[in-house]
Amino acid sequence: MNADGLAASRALWNRADLNLDSDEILAQILDRGEVTSWRALYALARDDARLRARIRSIVLTVPLPLPRFWLAALAGLGEAVDFDCEVPDYWAATTV
Repeated sequence: MNADGLAASRALWNRADLNLDSDEILAQILDRGEVTSWRALYALARDDARLRARIRSIVLTVPLPLPRFWLAALAGLGEAVDFDCEVPDYWAATTV
């Protein structure tokens, strides 16, 4: 799956198109995407330092169900990651 394939992600159920320049859409993929869309995002981030920085910013500021997963993914791409950093509490921020 590439960027074109990401457009078919179920995370974008309320979007007309994929715009990875939008932090809101990127956060939606991180939050509600499926494994195949996460793999595609990881592949895109491999060659895009700006995308990795935006993913880090979202992980550190937006409540996500798997923030440590995304930090580990960034570390796997060579980013320096502090695994002890504070991340927003997804469960406290939702009604789940």
